Amino acid sequence: MPAAAQHRRAWHNRFTRTLVVAGTGAAVLALPLIGATSASAATPAATTVSTTPAGYPNNLDGWIRESLAIMAEKGIPGSYNGIYRNIIRESSGNPNAINLWDSNAAKGIPSKGLLQVIDPTFNAYHVAGTSFNIYDPVANITAACNYAAARYGSIDNVFGAY
Repeated sequence: MPAAAQHRRAWHNRFTRTLVVAGTGAAVLALPLIGATSASAATPAATTVSTTPAGYPNNLDGWIRESLAIMAEKGIPGSYNGIYRNIIRESSGNPNAINLWDSNAAKGIPSKGLLQVIDPTFNAYHVAGTSFNIYDPVANITAACNYAAARYGSIDNVFGAY
């Protein structure tokens, strides 16, 4: 076989081996991605759902529903929609929200929690059976709704800062 043909064949073989190795490597790298996608679609991963001590989901929906149950027991008016609307306006659903810039904050009593309640209001309208922590979502919602019921008839009647 002439030298030029051997050189061409050697180059061709080396090139083919490189493609095969590269292709195999890419396939090996892609398998976990493809497999993970297929596996997660076929068998959903088990998830642990966090709940409140009362058994409600430990999220905004659960906090509102738990508060409504307590409010129903105590005769405090309010609806899911009224509470939700006010929470989104006041804290965007962040139970650790604190307002450090308004007139209350300037007086040293910043508004806190989901419904931006100040400490004196929280203490005055605290509902028995809920936490004494103003940042506790259920306690904050329930105290704020108790205050709104006394002042406006219901949290449903509140459409701005209160």
